[in-house]
Amino acid sequence: MQSASPRRAGSWLSLVVLSAALLAHGSDSRRSRPALSARLASLPRITVWAWERREDLRQLDPATTAVAYLDRTIVVDARGLEVLPRRQPMLLPASVGLVRIAVVRIETGSGAPVIDASAEAVANAIAEAARQPGIAALQVDFDARQSQRAWYASVLRLVRAQIPARLPLSITALASWCSYDSSWLRSLPVDEAVPMLFRMEPDRRRVAQRSGLRGLDAVSDFAIREPLCSNSVGISTTEAWPRDLAAKRVYIFPDRGWSRDGLAETVRALE
Repeated sequence: MQSASPRRAGSWLSLVVLSAALLAHGSDSRRSRPALSARLASLPRITVWAWERREDLRQLDPATTAVAYLDRTIVVDARGLEVLPRRQPMLLPASVGLVRIAVVRIETGSGAPVIDASAEAVANAIAEAARQPGIAALQVDFDARQSQRAWYASVLRLVRAQIPARLPLSITALASWCSYDSSWLRSLPVDEAVPMLFRMEPDRRRVAQRSGLRGLDAVSDFAIREPLCSNSVGISTTEAWPRDLAAKRVYIFPDRGWSRDGLAETVRALE
């Protein structure tokens, strides 16, 4: 996969006017968007994540399984914005039917400006990933702090306004966002929020303290209360899985890489 060179945006101030216009357009597009379930219906139920490491996914069956690969990382700090494209290669099945989901990771550094101008610049860089040929969906991964939530919501509205109306827009979500801290998700223009039920400290400790459960039982007991999070789940290859996966869209992360974590065996266990 070819990737662009890292690049840094110009002054934040010069982008404010365009940002405001796109935000207004995003509000209009949400009122006329198609049904969320219709956009997701064509995607496979099982998706494997391919993060920033060399991955051989040629065993993947395109008829049953999609791949969500890290396409780029966007770093925002006081100096501006930098786009870091994927550098590690992937070996994929030779099939035109393979469903590919581009994943964009956002990271914020010290002094990152949570303003309209930076939201517009980040949204442009995210939407660019969706313009590549053959992309079936777009997913954004950002562990937004509470002070960054309004800014993140603006980014997502801008992205939704720029990408095709038929293209699903997904986000990853901290487990807490989907449980006891979910109200801010309800206005987001996304098709799903994928609760990450792995590496979920301190949420796992909260469940264990409340219920006395440990391990698998603690994961299973974690209450997903937000409807946006109810139809999908993110799990890993090395941690306990929740019990109720059969009716959900499942994303699975290989903690040690798919060459060590058994791609075919893992997918079979989920089918």
